[in-house]
Amino acid sequence: MRKYGLTGGMGSGKSTVGKIFSVLGIPVLQADAVAKDLMENDPALRAQITAAFGAEAYSGKQLNRKWLAQQVFNHPSALEQLNALVHPASIAAGWAWAEKQNAPYVIKEAALVFESGSSAGLDGVIGVSSPKALRLQRVMHRDQVTREEVLARMDKQLDESLKMKLCDWVIVNNNQTSVLEQVLALDKRLRADALSGNTNASVDPQNQMG
Repeated sequence: MRKYGLTGGMGSGKSTVGKIFSVLGIPVLQADAVAKDLMENDPALRAQITAAFGAEAYSGKQLNRKWLAQQVFNHPSALEQLNALVHPASIAAGWAWAEKQNAPYVIKEAALVFESGSSAGLDGVIGVSSPKALRLQRVMHRDQVTREEVLARMDKQLDESLKMKLCDWVIVNNNQTSVLEQVLALDKRLRADALSGNTNASVDPQNQMG
């Protein structure tokens, strides 16, 4: 079974694209949801996080997300330490999930698909690109935060233009080009590749779907 990544900067609309693939019958795994679940319910990972950051990381059985976020947001070394604990467990869970699916291909939606190393072993990565001004607007409205707060969070992520260069296909989400049509076209190509057994016929780096 083919396994593809789906990524993009915050506010790019990757979750919307993921939902369209889901409607088309393609299993989509949200890496963030998997990581959050593991951090709360995996005993080994809970123990590692507690050892690294202290008992304050948890409030009973619940992960103290706000407290933990404060510990790592402006401390790169602490963030790297947390990611080093969470990413391997999340990646392993993703592979296990994929093997249980029955579909032409599956998609793993992950903002940090390249940064986490989870792109290794994938058959390709789909990027969702959107102008920065639009992304800012979307995140400010979605999270009810200021422009400065969004920019600070964006600075923590890999530059979108660089991220898109690493992708095999790019879906443009600029409020002008139809995202649905782009996803339908890409789904058709990926299904054809899965049926033919061709590993790279549709892989065209910098292939912009819009």
